[in-house]
Amino acid sequence: MTTIAFYKPFNVVCQFSGEGETLANFGLPPKVYAAGRLDKDSEGLLILTDDGSFNQKITHPKMEKSKIYHIQVEGIPTEASLSRMRKGLLIKDYITKPCQVKLISDPGHPPRTPPIRERKNIPTSWLEVILTEGKNRQVRRMSAAIGHPTLRLIRYQIGKLELKNLGPGQWHEVNPKDIL
Repeated sequence: MTTIAFYKPFNVVCQFSGEGETLANFGLPPKVYAAGRLDKDSEGLLILTDDGSFNQKITHPKMEKSKIYHIQVEGIPTEASLSRMRKGLLIKDYITKPCQVKLISDPGHPPRTPPIRERKNIPTSWLEVILTEGKNRQVRRMSAAIGHPTLRLIRYQIGKLELKNLGPGQWHEVNPKDIL
């Protein structure tokens, strides 16, 4: 069994073929597939494996595997706004599960290429969001729902495995027990 921790860069698609930059551009081992997804405009930790049952353990909603995201948002959310996120928000036709969220100092991730848009009169801040579900674009929709659009989203941790010292486009093999 092969299991890979990969730092998916911004603007890369989580598949091995298709339009634009794909996972095929990073010299990953053959026959591994993404366990879960990150949108093209998101970055950070992606697990790839050639073991279907392990993939299910990471991705199936019943497993409630926690995922930690660092998001840079427009403005500085109030405690009341963060409390709304913690309780769950109505997003389209569903209410998100309760989550953990807090303001954090700049986590020091490598600069993004291209950089986020900066506005002179609008500050940005960083949040750490911990979810046990992962609906399509959920973190972005949650931050927008409290009035603080996401400018940059980095998945930092899946289960026990952190992004740590990987840079964009880098990967290394990991032991599955380091994740679960």
